[in-house]
Amino acid sequence: MAESIGELVPGLRRMGMGKRRMTQVDMTYGSGVPETTSDVHSFPETSMPARNAYQLIHDSLKFDGEPTLNCATFLTTWMEPEAEKLIMENLGKNRVDIDEYEATERIHRRCLAHLHDLWNGKKGQEATGTVVVGSSEGIMLGGLAMKWRWRQRRQAEGKDTSRPNIVFGANAQVALEKTARYFDIESRLVPVSAESHYCLDTQKALEMIDENTIGMFVILGSTYTGHYENVMEMSQLLEKLKAEKGLDIPIHVDGASGAFVAPFAHPDLHWDFRVPHVVSISTSGHKFGLTYPGIGWVVWRAPEFLPDGLTFELSYLGGVEKTFTLNFSHPACFMLAQYYQFIRFGREGYARVMNACLYHARLLSVALEATGVYQCISDIHRPRGTYGFSEETRLAASGLFADTLNYPCSGADPAPNEKFNFGLPEVAFRFTDWFIEQHPKANQDVVTTLMRVRGWIIPNYPLPPDANRLRVMRVVIKEASSEDFVNRLVRDLMWATQTMLDTQSQSLGEALSTPLPKNSSTSNLAHTIAQSNTSTMSDGQKHSHWKSILDKIGELKGGECAKNQQPEMKLVDGGRRKTVYEKSC
Repeated sequence: MAESIGELVPGLRRMGMGKRRMTQVDMTYGSGVPETTSDVHSFPETSMPARNAYQLIHDSLKFDGEPTLNCATFLTTWMEPEAEKLIMENLGKNRVDIDEYEATERIHRRCLAHLHDLWNGKKGQEATGTVVVGSSEGIMLGGLAMKWRWRQRRQAEGKDTSRPNIVFGANAQVALEKTARYFDIESRLVPVSAESHYCLDTQKALEMIDENTIGMFVILGSTYTGHYENVMEMSQLLEKLKAEKGLDIPIHVDGASGAFVAPFAHPDLHWDFRVPHVVSISTSGHKFGLTYPGIGWVVWRAPEFLPDGLTFELSYLGGVEKTFTLNFSHPACFMLAQYYQFIRFGREGYARVMNACLYHARLLSVALEATGVYQCISDIHRPRGTYGFSEETRLAASGLFADTLNYPCSGADPAPNEKFNFGLPEVAFRFTDWFIEQHPKANQDVVTTLMRVRGWIIPNYPLPPDANRLRVMRVVIKEASSEDFVNRLVRDLMWATQTMLDTQSQSLGEALSTPLPKNSSTSNLAHTIAQSNTSTMSDGQKHSHWKSILDKIGELKGGECAKNQQPEMKLVDGGRRKTVYEKSC
């Protein structure tokens, strides 16, 4: 048996090729699994060829979900090839080595200047801030700065500094609670409710403030529902409190998502440094900043809001450097990719992306509510100042969306957004009360599990404390989400919902026995559904409407008997009213 390629192909050895021996360990497949890799809890004893190591990991990762279909995440899942090339070219650069990578540091300062300008910082003033690994680190730095300034002020007044507290809504993302717990600050969580749109109630927040309050976190874009908390209203209440009691309470804006949406989609909304009590803002570059993870930013209104005690000087990297991050070494490549996005898109490009995201989120919202099966907890598709689901608000949202379709404007024009509520391009939804009444055993967890069969990842989670009796599903619309994406999502949600109902009277295997026809068209499906329900319906009409939707997308079960008779859906009284499906086939 030949032991080398040179022996198999005459002449290759004379050309200096084929000298590598073909050994068993060189085989990517067929060489078996080395004993050292079968024990995942022990550090490997021996090495393996690079291609084998790559293939082993590559194949293992195929069990991950598809990032584009991950509707749960806010994170960027796609960038242009040119941006990816920049990332690859700079993977080895450490951002903190500013003496060695001077050009990289200049770009860092430019990014901060761009954000200072974007968030309406004082003209002519040098930006104070830093890149971080994510908005969580930015939140922690903002919280620490507020604590230190509060402590310095209390010490100067000869007062106790042992009981600092911070106030924020119970809808807060976990990073806010981590900040309080890690740095010994009492969390004062403001209860949320439907009346407060499941986010900060400014009046209740005001009642929790006292002399030990170091500041407030106000969220521009709730993770749960996408609502913006009212930064300006909170600031006005704090200004009134300052005049009455002398308490000067600062605000850190958690703009993890909204700080890259609001400036372009809602430029006239005052939430940033135009608001007097806002002293710092953090954001995630890897969310609507359109950059791969992990990168975030934190910017202060002025240098005096970042206490000197949080800044360190070091010289062991060559030159004297100042640092005030929690993390030290981190890659420069994602910061460079962020700068690429800034100069690539500019205000116009970012506005086009955000407007497209909001348009697709509104289309999905209107289509879901038009089915009669789902209602939205998010309100971005409703007329400005209109909140909550009812037949009246549903019809108002549907009419407004239809009216704006023909609005003459460029893709970067924020004018169409002026008629809708503020918020992130996020759709939080649940079964309607009518649907739950008719189907008491309906289960949203089953729907989201079935959606995984089609590759979609959609979370189903309880709302914040004080409202956690309700569970909602969530879809975050991102740059890579097209209208075809929305059409297919709606189609598969209808399939999953119908299959969930079928499992109540059949086994799961029977319910899944006739999958969606592969030739079923999804063209304009979301628009078709959105326009199919433009008036108030009785219960019977809602049933017929749901059946017609399933018929449109080919979800009524096939087979010979289906050619002659469609499955019949009717209400049956059995102690309490519920829907059952009688299948004549």
